[in-house]
Amino acid sequence: MNVNQIVDRYNEEHLPFSGVVFVKKLNGENYEQGHGYANRSDNIKNTTSTRFGIASGCKIFTAVAIMQLVDQKKLDLDTLLSDCLDVPFPAFDSGITIRHLLTHSSGIPDYFDEEVMSDFAELWSSLPMYTMTSASAFLPMFQYRGMKFKPGERFSYSNAGFIVLGLIVEQVSGLTFQEYVQTHIFERCGMKDSGYFRLDQLPERTASGYIEQGTTWSSNLYSIPVIGGPDGGAFTTVHDLEKFWDALLGCQLLSPSSTGSLLSPQIQVNKEIHYGYGVWMRIQNNEIDKFYVMGNDPGVDMRSIVYPRLNTRIHILSNNGKGAGAIAGVLEEQLFEE
Repeated sequence: MNVNQIVDRYNEEHLPFSGVVFVKKLNGENYEQGHGYANRSDNIKNTTSTRFGIASGCKIFTAVAIMQLVDQKKLDLDTLLSDCLDVPFPAFDSGITIRHLLTHSSGIPDYFDEEVMSDFAELWSSLPMYTMTSASAFLPMFQYRGMKFKPGERFSYSNAGFIVLGLIVEQVSGLTFQEYVQTHIFERCGMKDSGYFRLDQLPERTASGYIEQGTTWSSNLYSIPVIGGPDGGAFTTVHDLEKFWDALLGCQLLSPSSTGSLLSPQIQVNKEIHYGYGVWMRIQNNEIDKFYVMGNDPGVDMRSIVYPRLNTRIHILSNNGKGAGAIAGVLEEQLFEE
């Protein structure tokens, strides 16, 4: 597998990829390479130690946080929303459970409904992003709206559902969501380069997100919330993603039972794609052939994929909002041809 050729071919047909590609085969064949610039103004190049925003790719951290509280008997998957969160939702169905929220099947309204909306940046055109500093800040955008469908009726990807899960983590743990993930996930995994960083206070070695503007580029500073939360927006590196998957698959974050539940198909999305708790999976020939998380925001694109049968992992992080999915698709084709 010649990864450089794949990236070069992508660059010939599209805007040049900016980010990091990481491929690890447990037979010892590894590849990791930075491409493009983390900071265009200062000509700072992306390296394999650069931190990138991962948008919705960090919903899996929210799911792990919830399952840790389940392991501690502080929550149950069938606990009703009304029994574990002191926030009024007058128009919500009384039968919504934590399980519904984890599997995007609660039916609650979304603040950014991907079934009917496509431009995430447009959402913030009239709402200052600098005010979105906590999970509770999102509540006015959906708290009093009506249900989309009955709980458990179908899959409908819900950012608001994961905001609610984050609020549950905060109420049960007594910590802010960011504090909880930092302490109970990042530190436990040794993910020293990961965090929920403010866009206006990014630490060293952190890539700025860029949005194409004709022949130039602009920062995504005004296109996404100023700090990430339960539905997305963490920063990490390809090496920290490796540490996370090692810890998760090694049952270092959750009990074996909860790990198995999180990584099992809980709801069907389409013919091949299922969703566990915070993680996507593809089933072929009655077998899971890949687990993956993905995220896309203005100036952000990522894929983190585990192929259990092939003993291979791929992590692609981009800071210009493009390329991760396309490059991952070509890499996957070559993997299955080998």
